[in-house]
Amino acid sequence: MSGAWLLPRVYALAVLAFLVLPLLLCVLFSFTTGNSAAFPIPSLGLGWYGRLAESPQFRAAAWTTAQITLGCGTAATAIGLATALGLERLSRRAAVLILLTLCLPLMAPPLVLGLSLLTFFNFIGLKLGVTATVLAHLLFTLPIVTSVLYARLSTMDKAALEAARDLGASPGRAFVTVTLPVIGPSLIGCMLIAMALSLDDFVIAFFTTGSNTLSTLIWGMMRTTLNPGINAVGSCIIAISVVITAVAFKFTRYRG
Repeated sequence: MSGAWLLPRVYALAVLAFLVLPLLLCVLFSFTTGNSAAFPIPSLGLGWYGRLAESPQFRAAAWTTAQITLGCGTAATAIGLATALGLERLSRRAAVLILLTLCLPLMAPPLVLGLSLLTFFNFIGLKLGVTATVLAHLLFTLPIVTSVLYARLSTMDKAALEAARDLGASPGRAFVTVTLPVIGPSLIGCMLIAMALSLDDFVIAFFTTGSNTLSTLIWGMMRTTLNPGINAVGSCIIAISVVITAVAFKFTRYRG
């Protein structure tokens, strides 16, 4: 009986360690005062973060990343809401078919998707940059946002909405006063999830940005040298991703 109790917990701890330890090591090495990310660590400090703060390349990459992340989150939420409202008026079979079509880009390898987008943007004459990357990120964030919002709208009690319409409220007013307060937390959560996905992307950003984001900055740094500054940039991305995702799950009432 004790073996049956112990084995699943040991397995769970092993899987958790496999997932978390690389991230913890990345964060730990970002605080080293040495010039290499290796043991033994001479001492701990914030020197590498100070160098990042003084680096024009890091500041430019952080600003580009912020624009892309906020732009993607806002656009994906706005378009996803409009799409979900339209799907909610269709039959379930038609809505599911459209959702499956929206999810097709998620099935393509990111490398193929990035190369295809680069070719397409060059064909239509769209300059690589923030706008191109936001449009590219919509391909994998919009299906997720639309699916979550459609599911929330489908399970929403329509009685209050029908009552508002019966009392003379216009469709717009009924949406603002009845629907929006109900789906508001899901909207915020979806926006944050889209931002987290956009922040973590490397492959598509590599093809469409035309300049450095935080993820492509790490790639560039790794090609020239391996020092704890790379771990410091990675730790910043990890921290932002964890905070955004945790808040998003809280707003969407995610329960795993």
